[in-house]
Amino acid sequence: MAKITLVDDDENIVTSISLALESLGHTVKAYHDGVSGLAALESDPPDLAILDVKMPRMDGMEVLRRLRQSTDLPVIILTSKDDEIDEILGFNLGADDYIHKPFSQRLLIERVKAVLRRADPVEQEGSPAAAAAASKAIKRGRLTLDPARHDSLWDGKPVKLTVTEFLLLQSLAQRPGFVKSRDNLMDAAYDDQVYVDDRTIDSHIKRMRRKFRQVDPEFDAIETLYGVGYRYREV
Repeated sequence: MAKITLVDDDENIVTSISLALESLGHTVKAYHDGVSGLAALESDPPDLAILDVKMPRMDGMEVLRRLRQSTDLPVIILTSKDDEIDEILGFNLGADDYIHKPFSQRLLIERVKAVLRRADPVEQEGSPAAAAAASKAIKRGRLTLDPARHDSLWDGKPVKLTVTEFLLLQSLAQRPGFVKSRDNLMDAAYDDQVYVDDRTIDSHIKRMRRKFRQVDPEFDAIETLYGVGYRYREV
């Protein structure tokens, strides 16, 4: 069972989400504005954060931006159905998933399960043998990935990746030189119940490249094959 921090200024949403998640055994702490929510997330990091976009004192995007300066904890953002810009900005800032308002409790629960499962290599893979394989460190040229510790290193220097970014890179690095379509990458990083479009994958890859280029400005190990997908080039 997970510790979940919910930040939303709508009392009805906070109550319904808290009841739904607590009925599954999760522990939920709720905050009603971005400033208090961010302070709680930094002082007592949960297993998952759920952030509304529009909130008083500090909006959810700013909370997410500040979080990503120091942590890779999984984040789901709540956004109005017609605000496509929120979805794009959220992924560019490092959100792991989003839910459009209004949403059903069943949808919320499935999304929470999916993100938590992706954050846990053992839970994600199912069988002990598969879990052991998934947790083995991968060394590809200058890149080292350690799923068990969620560590990503480039030339021995740490690169902080979100859960989704790590799964995408792991999928690419497992078979250097082989092209992975966006559909392949969706399958690697998302649960069957979660649909994302091509733009979502592109946003994650773009952000991942930017992180590696902060460590190595010449980083070019993730190649784009336009109209086809992506591949990892071992360097």
